[in-house]
Amino acid sequence: MRRILASGALLILMAALQTVPSTVYAAAVSSDCPVTQPNGVRFFDADPAGGNHGNRALITSLWPHGTIVFKPGGPGYVLSDGSLSMKLPWWRVQAGKLRVEGRRLDGGSLPLRAEIPSGYGDSGFQATALIFPRPGCWEVTGRVGDARLRFITLVEKIGDGPIRTHAAPLNQ
Repeated sequence: MRRILASGALLILMAALQTVPSTVYAAAVSSDCPVTQPNGVRFFDADPAGGNHGNRALITSLWPHGTIVFKPGGPGYVLSDGSLSMKLPWWRVQAGKLRVEGRRLDGGSLPLRAEIPSGYGDSGFQATALIFPRPGCWEVTGRVGDARLRFITLVEKIGDGPIRTHAAPLNQ
């Protein structure tokens, strides 16, 4: 039941993000970051295809215009070290433990960190929190067994970003 509620909440969040005014994303259009466009692969037939991106092993939902935006009043967290944490759903078609890694393409930075909680079984939905040490153009790679899914996203921080917190637990 918890997995169904978490999956539903993430789908509602992704649908709400589709309605954010395009002016918020103006920098993404002029950026040199080659953001990945969704390919519409779905986990199951009733799953909305809008921002989904995947392959035969792994699927995720991409943000509108390929840009993850951290802004006051918006989703996500600014952690105590200044890193930016955002929840991202994954669906494992291939059974196995999800691993996520990433690197900044447009400048120096520590690598991306990922919080991947246990308790979601060997396949199906998996919640994660991606932690970007700083804004920029990021290549993110999810892996299950030998299979991988890669995408490129632009991470932007507007003003002070969302609420600053010491931790970004996935169960909130």
